[in-house]
Amino acid sequence: MPGILQELLEAKEPIFSLAVRQLEAASGREGRDVQLIAEIAAKMRASTTTLGLDPNDTTGRELYAAQMARMVEDNARVAKIIGGSDPDSVTEMVPLMVDAVQKLNISRECWVLKRSVAKRLLKTMPPKKLMKHLGYRSVDSMLKHENIDEVYTALRFSEGPEWLNTYDELFKTVTPSDFETREISIVVMDHDKYVDLAEHFVEKKFHNITHTKEMGTIVVVPMKVDRMKGITLKSLPLLLHYINEVRLYSAFFKLKQVQPNFGEIVVNTLIADPANAAEMVGQYVHWRVIQRYFGKLKDAEEHPEAFEPHVQPEDLHWRRAEEMLAMIDPEMKFWLEQDYVGKMYDGKPLTFNLMDVSLSYSNGESYETFYSYHFRESLWNELFARYMGTKNLRDQVLNQLDNDMIAPEELTV
Repeated sequence: MPGILQELLEAKEPIFSLAVRQLEAASGREGRDVQLIAEIAAKMRASTTTLGLDPNDTTGRELYAAQMARMVEDNARVAKIIGGSDPDSVTEMVPLMVDAVQKLNISRECWVLKRSVAKRLLKTMPPKKLMKHLGYRSVDSMLKHENIDEVYTALRFSEGPEWLNTYDELFKTVTPSDFETREISIVVMDHDKYVDLAEHFVEKKFHNITHTKEMGTIVVVPMKVDRMKGITLKSLPLLLHYINEVRLYSAFFKLKQVQPNFGEIVVNTLIADPANAAEMVGQYVHWRVIQRYFGKLKDAEEHPEAFEPHVQPEDLHWRRAEEMLAMIDPEMKFWLEQDYVGKMYDGKPLTFNLMDVSLSYSNGESYETFYSYHFRESLWNELFARYMGTKNLRDQVLNQLDNDMIAPEELTV
């Protein structure tokens, strides 16, 4: 059975099968991998049927064409619902998308760097290239007249790797007292000021949404084009996705605030995003998986003592981008709980992951070049989260979080 998951994940063998066997043994042979495979197959059949195709007699190329046709309909409908008349107009749709997200009744609280501290750090180490670009001779003048959230995001576009590496060393000095609780902010960067600086980012990422975890900021980056195919369903899910991302790392930083090397942990997380928040039978587990599991628990009584007193149930709560999108347009429920659903066609996984499908549509990818990156990440996370649902493995993870990572050889399997 692991062979199906191995193909979908493009995982290395025999390492993957060995890892699954170890997880199975530690969980009490519960067959979580078999259950997941069966669920993926059932959802794949149901979604294919909904698109008007016979799941027993459909080629990958036919299914991909149907997905692209569905994207055309969804993109136009969602754009209309939020007040747009042209779903591919960048200038029209960007403010409407931001407004739609701002109106959603969702959790927005995050624990992030104080803006006063961000300014203090930049005064210590002025970003001279950005200052020159914006026409300022002093960093004080720039910080007085410019939006700090906007400036802070622009650093990655303007200063270059050498400055950023030095700044990271400075950032290691931050302490928990430099952080505060506030709401996530969504910033639309000034087009004229930043469009040239951001050009390389847009070309590299093929989209115009980014975020700054430590500042709790989601940013719409300016583009030189006025129109972009599928901009509504390319950017709107990303805006919603990054709300989850900011809150995800906010909860992680809250958990780690008791550590003496807090600043180093934050910097290392921002740079490398290490996947070693815990281990399960020798397999590293990303904090994203831990939050994915505990964030879905409905009963506050199941909130682990290992998270207290700093991380509360509301910090762990999260909604998939598709769930939030369905709050705007109920017909988008079609994509809900599909982020880890896919099937092998012609040697590669064709997926119902909305992020992959919408980006493939917007970027005009052919059947030979469609995306599956977000799908693979979601499937990995789903697999580990399901094993974390077994008591033995859940206790392993919680013991490590409570004791700030114990040695793997000390874990009881």
